[in-house]
Amino acid sequence: MIIQENISLKPYNTFGIDVNAKHFVSVNHIDELKAFLVSNIYSNIFILGGGSNMLLTQNIETLVLHINLKGISIESKTDNVVKVKASAGENWHEFVLWCLDNNFGGIENLSLIPGNVGTAPIQNIGAYGVELKDVFESCEALHIKSGTLKTFSKSDCQFDYRNSVFKNELKGEYIIVNVTFNLTTRNHHVKTGYGAITNELEKQHISKPTIKDVANAVIAIRSSKLPDPKIIGNSGSFFKNPVISKTAYNLLKENFTEMPCYEVSKDLVKIPAGWLIEHAGFKGKTFGNYGVHKNQALVLVNYNDAKGEDIKNLAHLIQKTILRIFNIELEVEVNII
Repeated sequence: MIIQENISLKPYNTFGIDVNAKHFVSVNHIDELKAFLVSNIYSNIFILGGGSNMLLTQNIETLVLHINLKGISIESKTDNVVKVKASAGENWHEFVLWCLDNNFGGIENLSLIPGNVGTAPIQNIGAYGVELKDVFESCEALHIKSGTLKTFSKSDCQFDYRNSVFKNELKGEYIIVNVTFNLTTRNHHVKTGYGAITNELEKQHISKPTIKDVANAVIAIRSSKLPDPKIIGNSGSFFKNPVISKTAYNLLKENFTEMPCYEVSKDLVKIPAGWLIEHAGFKGKTFGNYGVHKNQALVLVNYNDAKGEDIKNLAHLIQKTILRIFNIELEVEVNII
């Protein structure tokens, strides 16, 4: 384990923002991580996983601790349920593909989401009708100050829409080192109710989809809408879909008759943030070397060496505009640092 100085974080964040870490270390084993935490060499540390859910706006003047733990194992297997443990440093999409290769179902709708396994519970990642909490069994996390290992159950994690205890009460207190999932082995419950998946499967003339069919449909949809971070810097969806009352929605419908919604409860609906941003005129808009993606208004992009501060200011402009036009407050999904 070597501590490096003045390291560019451009390769370590999907936005491709070029800021420096004053000190940088990558850990590859849980015992190595535990020993480092117990040593208390640095009073402040910045935890870095896949770098997919952050916008860096400044140099990091403390130690950046890169979690690079690897490994996937089958913990137990019954007639139709398998418990699979994946280390925090495993790439999320590659883990999904590993599960598909083994005919393990449950996370196929979450294909092609950027980032690593360890950050998935923090955000309670979700897409196309499935959330991480639907297949979550438990996770193990190291307490940063003491180096002690703790197991968190699903109820411990307090999952909510794009939210968990790790973003609230326990923010900055733990490092997730592995996650265990409950997946199916044969009687898969494929979820194709999301309209885009249904349309994609129909285009491919598939009437009885397998989990691989669903994954391929999701990959096709996401690839058509979302830019590849390896080509255009981005962090996926920059904003959360706002949830408003049905009363407020019905009032908005009087002026915006085509505004879509998805029912959350008998009193609440979810509005697609991308629709709001597009109808505010931002879709495809460029500001020099950054802007809003042409195919998906939810995605802010770094075309070429943009500064994080510029993208942050663009996000604020979008928020102010949406509030002015629709009286809806957009909440940022990524961590702005």
